[in-house]
Amino acid sequence: MHTQHQAIDQLYSHHHSWLQGWLRRRLGNAADAADLAQDTFLRLLRSGTGEPSCVTAPRAYLATIANRLSLNLYRRRSLEQAYLDALALTPEALSPSLEHQALVLEALDEIDQVLAVLPGKTRQAFLMSQLEGYTQEEIASRLDLSLRSVQRYRARAFEECIVLASESPPYE
Repeated sequence: MHTQHQAIDQLYSHHHSWLQGWLRRRLGNAADAADLAQDTFLRLLRSGTGEPSCVTAPRAYLATIANRLSLNLYRRRSLEQAYLDALALTPEALSPSLEHQALVLEALDEIDQVLAVLPGKTRQAFLMSQLEGYTQEEIASRLDLSLRSVQRYRARAFEECIVLASESPPYE
């Protein structure tokens, strides 16, 4: 583990400023670039797998991690904006408290993370049933799947949500 930290430290000292500049040009925002550059190295430290010193193209490796993190950032911001847009349509008397809004945004982010790792048809079948109210038969027809496949896909998505719920602290 000690050599892995040394390898990450070396990657950081040799490539952090390059990565931050690359992200700044890509994102057009110095603050987001700084955050994502740091998050990229934190991801390496937390992963505990692999040996960064074996990486033959460190900039491509770091850019790949940073690119995935930036996609997550954009997806999270898009989700937040959709929620805030929906809140703006809510009468003020019915608007949730700021604390409740923060909890909802956190829960939406966690759900989004679960959905992001599901295979496409699994995610699609789950969303069609939960958000659009389609029956299993309608989903099967629209996605050209068997009814059994739709049942399996929905069950898998629900299992992932249950795992998420068991790992998350309860909301008060």
